[in-house]
Order: sequence, then C-alpha cells, then structure tokens
Amino acid sequence: MRVDVALNPSEIEHLSERELSGTACVVLDVLRATSSMVTGLAHGVLGFRPVASIEEALALKHAHPDAVLGGERHGERIDGFDVGNSPLEYLELAGRRVITTTTNGTVALDACRGAREVIAGALLDLDAVAEHLRRTTAAEVLVVCAGTFRETALEDVLAAGLLVETLAPEQATDPAEVARAVYRASGGDLLGALRRARNGRALIAKGRGAEVAWCAQRSLWPVVGVLRDGWVVAERVG
Repeated sequence: MRVDVALNPSEIEHLSERELSGTACVVLDVLRATSSMVTGLAHGVLGFRPVASIEEALALKHAHPDAVLGGERHGERIDGFDVGNSPLEYLELAGRRVITTTTNGTVALDACRGAREVIAGALLDLDAVAEHLRRTTAAEVLVVCAGTFRETALEDVLAAGLLVETLAPEQATDPAEVARAVYRASGGDLLGALRRARNGRALIAKGRGAEVAWCAQRSLWPVVGVLRDGWVVAERVG
C-alpha cells in the first residue's frame, strides 16, 4: 500500500487534477467537522450530506425537509441552521439525516468525489479507519488534511501521522513521513497536541474545551464514515 498525505488545504483545490480513480481518500477535519460526523454516525445519524456552500445546503433542505441543517462559518453556527459544528450536538439525532456545510471539511470531502472511495475520518474512529483501509482494493491511500481556511492545521496533520503510523505502509511519501514525524513528536499526547493547536486554543478561549477533549479521544467506536451516493454513512468494522 502506498500512502500519501495532503498537508495543506491549498492542495485540495488541485485534487480534481489528480487521477484518483484508484485511490481511497481519507478526509480529516479533527476540529471539528469529521469528528462531528463520526460522532453522529456512531449515535444513529442515518447520514451526512456534505456540501460546499450555504446556498446548496438550503436548496437541499427543500428536497429533504426532514433533514437537520448543520454547519459553521468562522466556527459559529450558521444563522437559521438547526445545529452548529460541535460533535456534542450530534449525540441525540438518531434516525435523522444531516445536511452540513463547514469552512473546510465539507469542501475537502466534495473535492475527493473522483476517488475510488471517500472516508470522513477522525481520531475518534482512527483504528476502524485503518482496519477498513487494510481491506481496501485501492492502490493508494491519500489522507487529506482539511486545515483552516488556507492554513495547515496541526490537529489534522497529527491525526494523519497517527494513521500512517498505524497502517505502517510499505511505501509512504515524504508528506506522509512528515505527518508521521509530527505524531511521533507529540509523544502520543493527543489531547495536549489539540490544546496547543490554533483551533484548539480558539475553542478553549470560547469556553469549548470539552469539544477539544472529545475530539482528542482515540478510537471510541468501530464506525467508519464512507461517502455513498452523496451521503456519508456508517460502515461498521469488525
């Protein structure tokens, strides 16, 4: 297996130029979009429809009136939406579908649609994602770090590095080795790293330290979020 990592969100806009038909893409937006998706799926959400814009989300709401509108801009719940982007808001939405748009995470998922398989991953299900990838028929794994606006996000690179470390691939690209080095430098202290990250510090300053701690937990559930027919749905491993 060959593993590559897109470390910076500036790479996401160029994914359409890559041949991804034989690639499994794993999108990581640890603080907080993909962590929220994994949390929701583990607690019975039927699926998440990631879209890039608020306008697209509102249009889809007309087609799916029973769906929950979720997402954020600049970290805050979008006006008129039902929920924001905290994983803690997705604990009691069992049996519902969620239409979601976020600054980076849903854009990254949308950019990977040409891939053989698209996975929304997080620290919360990292070992399940690794096991799922071990069974894939894809020739390559591309881990996409969603980042923050145009900047690299430490928490996403950390999670990418842990995934590379866990997979121990036969071939890892230089960016994958960079991510692995970031994880190893953390000494395995996931919570400490997330608290030091720009997004972690911003959330803590807003009194949302509990969300940071939630997202720092490793492999709580054997659930993988897989994009199927436009919806990220739960696939259980093991």
